[in-house]
Amino acid sequence: MATTGYRTIRAPVSASIEERRSVFECRLERADTEDAARAVVESARAAHWDARHHCSAWVLGADAALTRSNDDGEPSGTAGTPMLETLTHSGLSDVVAVVTRWFGGTLLGTGGLVRAYGDAVRAALEEAEPLERELRQLATLEVGHADAGRLEHDLRASGVMVTDSEYSARVILHLAVPVEEIDQVTQLVARFTAGSGRLVRGDTEWVDLTT
Repeated sequence: MATTGYRTIRAPVSASIEERRSVFECRLERADTEDAARAVVESARAAHWDARHHCSAWVLGADAALTRSNDDGEPSGTAGTPMLETLTHSGLSDVVAVVTRWFGGTLLGTGGLVRAYGDAVRAALEEAEPLERELRQLATLEVGHADAGRLEHDLRASGVMVTDSEYSARVILHLAVPVEEIDQVTQLVARFTAGSGRLVRGDTEWVDLTT
């Protein structure tokens, strides 16, 4: 069954932890492509040019199927892997984590690094506000001016997302309907318009659920 909803983060967040005087700062940002994720990494590298390591991990796609991690000079498997595991266990997608490390002079060992990089991502996740995304069927409905206000009100009151309304000779209401509910909304429109309204389906797209 195809995925029709997933969670990402609402806004960028950052958090820092300290381990034996080494500072690990994690930045979490939303990204929906690998190019966007790499840009976040490069931004951290440019902003914190004085740091030794900028390790990264990301999970992308509605099905969270695209994953990458990078140790950026740390011993293999001690940074990117625990970061990616922490992201994966969070259940979020379309998110990139960059952990910048300033070395404090004391070697942490393999276990210490694994814990520190994972903990840095966990600390940032605790600061993040999840955002639900849902696959929506876009549709339009053309009505007369006399009926537009009432119909828009009735649709919103029934939980239908009206994303826009265009007023010209006629009024065109733009709807974004959960894909599994399009048939019910089609019937709803028919009832509200006494059969005169026709819902014209368009493309599907992912929509942020802001409320």
